[in-house]
Amino acid sequence: MEGCLFCQIANKKLKSEYVYEDEKVIAFKDVDPQAPVHILIIPKTHYSSILDVADEEMGIISHIHKVAKKIAKDMGVDEKGFRLINNCGEEGGQSVPHLHFHLLGGRLLGWPPG
Repeated sequence: MEGCLFCQIANKKLKSEYVYEDEKVIAFKDVDPQAPVHILIIPKTHYSSILDVADEEMGIISHIHKVAKKIAKDMGVDEKGFRLINNCGEEGGQSVPHLHFHLLGGRLLGWPPG
C-alpha cells in the first residue's frame, strides 16, 4: 500500500535492521526498542490490522507465530521467556496501520502493560 511505512520497509524502500525474511513475512529491529530484544514481524501483504485478515488468509497468523519461535531462539530469549504482542486499533495501541507483532524479551516484562 502506497504511503504505508511498513510496506516501504517490507519492499526495502526504507532501510531497516532486518533479522528474518521469507516469502510471506519480514522481521526487523524496532527503532524505539522497549526491551533489549524488540523485533517487529510483519506480513509482506498489507493488512491494516488483524481485523482485515480474511478467514481464508488466517494462515499468515500461524506463520508469524512460527517465525516468532525461530526469532526468539535466534535472539536467545526462548528459554527465559518473551512476549508476542499484536495491538489492534488506536485504543489497542496500534500506531502503524499495518498488521504487525512485537516480539519483546531480554528482561523481566511486567504486567499489566501500558
